Amino acid sequence: MNELLGRKGANLAEMTGLGLPVPSGFTITTSACRRFYEEGKIVHPDIEKEIYTALHTLEKTTGKRFGHPSNPLLVSVRSGSSTSMPGMMDTILNLGLNDYTVAALAKHKENKHFAYDSYRRFIQMFSSIVLGVDDDLFEDELEKMKRHASVQQDSQLTADHLLDLILIFKEIVFKETGQKFPQDPKQQLITAIGAVFDSWYNPRATFYRRIHKIPDDIGTAVTVQQMVFGNLGPNSGTGIAFTRHPSTGENELFGEFMFSAQGEDIVAGIRTPQPMTVLQERLPETFIQFEKIAQDLEKHYRDVQDIEFTVEEGKLYVLQTRSAKRTAEANIKIAVDMANEGLITREEAIMRVDPASIVPLMQHTIDPNAELNVIGKGLDASSGAATGIIVFDAEEAERQHRTGHSVILVRQETTPEDIHGILASAGVLTTRGGVTSHAAVVARDLGTPSVVGCESFKVDMEQRELRTDSITLKEGDVITICGSTGRIILGEVPLVPPKLSKEFCTLLEWANEFKTMCVYSSVNTPQEAELARRMGAEGVGLCRTELMFMDPERLPRVTRMILAHNQRERKKALNELIPLQKSDFHGIFRAMEGKQVTIRLIDPPLHEFLPNPATLALELERARVAGDKKVVEEKEALQQRIETLHELNPSFGHRGCRIGITYPEIYEVQTRAIAEAALELKAEGITVYPRIIVPLVSDWREMKAVRETVEETLQQVFSVYRDRIEIPIGAFIELPRACITADKVAEYADFFIFGTNDLTQSTYGFSRDDAEGKYLAYYLDHNVLPENPFIYLDEEGVGNLIEIAIERSRKCKADLKIGVCGEHTSEKDSVFFLQNLNMNFISSVPQRVPCARIAAAQAAIRTRQQNAVASNKKNSLTKEE
Repeated sequence: MNELLGRKGANLAEMTGLGLPVPSGFTITTSACRRFYEEGKIVHPDIEKEIYTALHTLEKTTGKRFGHPSNPLLVSVRSGSSTSMPGMMDTILNLGLNDYTVAALAKHKENKHFAYDSYRRFIQMFSSIVLGVDDDLFEDELEKMKRHASVQQDSQLTADHLLDLILIFKEIVFKETGQKFPQDPKQQLITAIGAVFDSWYNPRATFYRRIHKIPDDIGTAVTVQQMVFGNLGPNSGTGIAFTRHPSTGENELFGEFMFSAQGEDIVAGIRTPQPMTVLQERLPETFIQFEKIAQDLEKHYRDVQDIEFTVEEGKLYVLQTRSAKRTAEANIKIAVDMANEGLITREEAIMRVDPASIVPLMQHTIDPNAELNVIGKGLDASSGAATGIIVFDAEEAERQHRTGHSVILVRQETTPEDIHGILASAGVLTTRGGVTSHAAVVARDLGTPSVVGCESFKVDMEQRELRTDSITLKEGDVITICGSTGRIILGEVPLVPPKLSKEFCTLLEWANEFKTMCVYSSVNTPQEAELARRMGAEGVGLCRTELMFMDPERLPRVTRMILAHNQRERKKALNELIPLQKSDFHGIFRAMEGKQVTIRLIDPPLHEFLPNPATLALELERARVAGDKKVVEEKEALQQRIETLHELNPSFGHRGCRIGITYPEIYEVQTRAIAEAALELKAEGITVYPRIIVPLVSDWREMKAVRETVEETLQQVFSVYRDRIEIPIGAFIELPRACITADKVAEYADFFIFGTNDLTQSTYGFSRDDAEGKYLAYYLDHNVLPENPFIYLDEEGVGNLIEIAIERSRKCKADLKIGVCGEHTSEKDSVFFLQNLNMNFISSVPQRVPCARIAAAQAAIRTRQQNAVASNKKNSLTKEE
């Protein structure tokens, strides 16, 4: 009942049914939340009446009375959506305390310190969340009191200190709101429920939903639950534990515990907790009981659990369980291990790994042989390494990220309000908190390297400095953090390519068993081709030849070719490039021996190969000042040629097949290099399968013209080498017109490849650089578009064009091979859409090949499951008839 009760409420109900020690409570449903917004942010009287009825039942169950002066019932008010959103919405603890019930609590528990500590916590939490009082006002007074008492921890304050804090906190509330702190427990409860509902649309929750694609309209449930107290005494405490290690995936109970604390202390990272062994040492029987419950919950839910629990005077209570956030590396290991243990199937293991989460594993890590200046060490909270400049707040992290800087966000502890800064950062470092704190959980979820609880550092927000006893770092200084080891390193450090774990390789092997589409790679060099093959690519789906021209040693020859005044001069310059291009093709063909390699003929406008106009103007001015007449003449000629080639709209200018038609000698030379390289390797006994693709086709006549040029050149090469090799010629479909007229284009094409990046640009009329740099973020923030169409394939527009093209082209050629290149080929929903169009292959950059393999396997599994459901439904209808 996740959708109705929220995941937290549903899991609490389920654990209660399993007979686990769960504090009693009730859940207000997500439908009540939606009604709250529909009726103007008001808890409807009918719902309020039901709340009081449920509260009365809770009083009977617990034997306590809400607001009673001798044995008061205190409750927590917790948010909980159907999708886990850790720390994004609000929670209020110790609700029901007032000036009378706090005295009753102190007398009932025979512990004034505990009662006053709970009350000061409640005033602060309720006032900041419900009344809108700045939380820093309370924190500042708490810090002053600790300095006055000469103590380090909140728990070290005496009952008298806490009573003084209560009075100060109440004065803050009166000063800030003009009203006394509310004393009516029922008023506290209803306004708290409304505030928790209201937190569904707070900025951090809205931002989190957007980046995780969680719908806005599902709302949150609210669970009202009997309070149990980890701050009651020396044998009380609170903990968070994972049934397996969330960073490594090792099958071991992993967690943290604090004595004399409440749950917020761990989650907020206010204090650095201790390992679970402290509970095992002091309360061994309680530890054994918890260990058994943890194992049972993992088996019951068939997934790693993140369990929040409290110990009150040695008695264990389970407050929450949910599927644990974990690193991508841990997720893969856990999925494979659980499949091998028989807990889940191989299909389920594949479906549990989000292809997008694999991306961080494809990044480089710290070179183990490098000399490092390690300046500190904390807790390894989220694996991976990151280098960047130090920033101290989320807004600055966003600003620096937008200007192209790699950023390390440094904080004492992060709060849910920092989510946008964490997303913009390459890494996160906190000086307080543990591996279950907010910073660690969110960083693991986002795949961001993180080190927490580095207590040897102190953050000075006023001076914008990070200090240890021996070093002071300022905002803008460069550091490196290693989230796998907890090290903080001064400066930038050398990195090495990633290594795939044994479990990762196993998962990819399983993916090959299920996927039906081939996964190729888009490469530019022999080195990239070698990497793609190591990543499991089954061939090259796209090789961009123009990037071979960008080599500094080759650019002068390319420039001479572009500056040529006639075809003869142009061919002479081009002939100098043939050996160089052949060398590249030799390397790529060798790396992909026995596998298909698709090579795209030159695509970008020729002016892109010429110097930057502004740079050239400076060089020309220097030559004039120096009086170098010859250089001035050369630079002026080059400047004139650049002006001639300049295009107002290069994306739709003189590029693609238009170059091959107006300057056929360019495509002739490229074709020669491809064919000669293939035949030379064939003579060495190396099996190659080259294919040529024509870019930016919009009309069948363009395809016909280029095909004739390519075929004529191939025949010339075959005659010279007295040998031949099959080289299919395909069309790169990147324009809407090519999609609409695909049946005619297909008559002259042996295969199709859709370039979804350019097809998205041409369909929307967007320039990607301009769109993402200027207005696309606004579109997404204001729901003008549901997703970034350059990341998630636009099925309604671009997808429909692809569908039309496939349908029409395969009517002309039923066995036409069709594939896709672009960023969409590693995004799981986009790949699922392509799977249902019966695509033959997808092609991704080498680092994304593993993502594409997982996405392709998931698409095949989802399609089979979809077909099975449809078949069962059809059979059911047939039986009914």
